[in-house]
Amino acid sequence: MTTTATTTTAPTDRHHDDRPVDRHHLYMSPRLLAPGATPADFPTHENRYGPLTHGHPTQLLRTLAESGLTGRGGAAFPTYRKLASVAEAGRRTGRAPVVIANGAEGEPASAKDKTLLRLSPHLVLDGVQLAAEATGANEAYLAVEDGATYFETALAERTRDLLPVRVVRVPRRFLSGQSSALTQYVDGRAALPRHQRPPVREHGVHRAPTLVQNVETLAHLALIARYGADWFRSAGTPAEPGSVLCTVHAPGRRAQVVEAPYGMPLSRLVPFGGVGAVLVGGYHGRWFPAVDAARLVIRADHLGAGVLAALPVDRCGLAETARVLRYLALESAGQCGPCLNGLPRIAAAFRTLAAPGPQGATREDVARWAGLVEGRGACHHPDGTVRLVRSALTTFGGELDAHARGYCSATDTTPFLPVPENRS
Repeated sequence: MTTTATTTTAPTDRHHDDRPVDRHHLYMSPRLLAPGATPADFPTHENRYGPLTHGHPTQLLRTLAESGLTGRGGAAFPTYRKLASVAEAGRRTGRAPVVIANGAEGEPASAKDKTLLRLSPHLVLDGVQLAAEATGANEAYLAVEDGATYFETALAERTRDLLPVRVVRVPRRFLSGQSSALTQYVDGRAALPRHQRPPVREHGVHRAPTLVQNVETLAHLALIARYGADWFRSAGTPAEPGSVLCTVHAPGRRAQVVEAPYGMPLSRLVPFGGVGAVLVGGYHGRWFPAVDAARLVIRADHLGAGVLAALPVDRCGLAETARVLRYLALESAGQCGPCLNGLPRIAAAFRTLAAPGPQGATREDVARWAGLVEGRGACHHPDGTVRLVRSALTTFGGELDAHARGYCSATDTTPFLPVPENRS
């Protein structure tokens, strides 16, 4: 896995000759990712970003509100409102809140959080400390899937932290990073989503108000606390300020984790030569025809899990979608009807659509079943899956017609999108 991090001072968004960067058309200097492939130790981290100052929590929340930072885990919820609501719930209930740094991506096509935790672990830990202070938390956890020994090394370097952080390894499942599933697992139960009433911000770990925040969001928080809201807003757009990490899959290349400002055209990140369609947002995202994707810019409502996958013209988008849908159906928690019954039925029907030959009413059935499961799950897994289904039916409509006539335009059947073994 490679990154675009090539500079040594993340706060700087300028060319080497000190001309301001046009962030909508060029890569910005990376803010989050340490240069090279070696994790930054604590002295290197402090030398690069400067020491972390601990101001009053009220001032931090005010600065955070002015910055416009939103969650980088997919929901894009205003971060200051999330922290403020957890702090208020703590005061109202008399229970000290809990902070969970969410590094359990779950999404097979994403590597942004893993890359951030490997290269800039101390930036995430700074964010955890600040979030704990802002909410009044007295417990903090980092949730990861596996391979966190480097992070534990980083923890051992930090002797001045106000609050110790415990590493929790969650199962490698698509839904393990869902907020209620994480709180369940930290509490010693299975990592399965529960109904969101009451929400985890009011009733999470140990029944205490719990902040579940993506690790990328926490890293941005650590930089905002150092450099301020105006600095953060110097990248991105007025409506969507700042930068975001993306995992880019392109034909003939290894997946790359890149940092880009909101508002940047996708054409600066995704090579469109020989590409038929682009998956934007990951396995709960949307397919776009390449001609439409080339006109898109980086926006939170499209980006989801931060995945951009450019499908080569020689692959079948229906076959790729069918593989992903089977994986998503197998990954469901199986706790409610839409997941237990609806997703497997949709996945099986889509496999019929992906195989050239008679389809009967299968296309209409898939569209109808998608409407039946939407908005009825204990979590948003059915909704995200339906989003992918509907976009595939539209984007690959011509290929669906070809399949119905017994013909597939693909010349390469090698799987392109990553799906874990035994789940494809």
